[in-house]
Amino acid sequence: MILAALLSFLPLSLAASGTGKSTRYWDCCKPSCSWPGKADVSNPVTTCDKNNNPLTDYNAKSGCDSGTSYMCASQIPWAVNSALAFGFAATAISGQTESDWCCACYAVTFTSGKASGKTMLIQSTNTGGDLGSNQMDIAMPGGGLGIFDGCSSQFGGLGGNRYGGVANRSDCDSMPELLRPGCYWRFDWFNNADNPDHKFEQIRCPDELVNKTNCRRKDDDKFPVYTQTATVWASPTPSYTAKQWEQCDSLLWDAQAKCAEGQKCVKINDYYWQCQ
Repeated sequence: MILAALLSFLPLSLAASGTGKSTRYWDCCKPSCSWPGKADVSNPVTTCDKNNNPLTDYNAKSGCDSGTSYMCASQIPWAVNSALAFGFAATAISGQTESDWCCACYAVTFTSGKASGKTMLIQSTNTGGDLGSNQMDIAMPGGGLGIFDGCSSQFGGLGGNRYGGVANRSDCDSMPELLRPGCYWRFDWFNNADNPDHKFEQIRCPDELVNKTNCRRKDDDKFPVYTQTATVWASPTPSYTAKQWEQCDSLLWDAQAKCAEGQKCVKINDYYWQCQ
């Protein structure tokens, strides 16, 4: 009886956790976890044709390989409140393989940059040979293509730099209508954070995510349910006062520094603001 009780707690101890780096992409390609046999799941991740109609053929060739299968526009990130968001990512979890992380879900809390302190519940739908240990490459339209490009065949391109994507919120206006909310999200909720650090823990997948992908792991019930503790984001506070002509902010900083009385923090570029 004691052994049975111990075994009932064992699965929770297997939940992946750690620290890593967050990046961004949207390449329009068929996600890797959309192929059959990648993991023990209810269904592979749902894909769509170029007009965003869901496909039932899980073996349909990727649009990045002259095929008809693309990422669905429904798999963009969205905010729940100022402290919590949902979304999807390509992942690479240390000590695991794709069969372990395909369609797994994680509570990812950002620990640096302009989204520091915010939490995102992410389902892994993809992977990549260029990902580092515990990297979460968040799928967000306008985040940059990266290595592959299915957006040219699906939409005629999305604009922005291949790596990094669009530079301003207004650039999202020219995106296909169904993708715009995910592009705006980057600037509105994510505060245009640039590859922030994070900590994460594996959780039971929320229905909100599974309803978008139709993919749930067979071992999903072994992981803890996420419970939000704060519904309002407490933005980091300035830790010092910068003098005239000193740097006062950067996309990589958690909080903008104060400037001396009578001066303002003026943007020179995304990575250098100056007290003037």
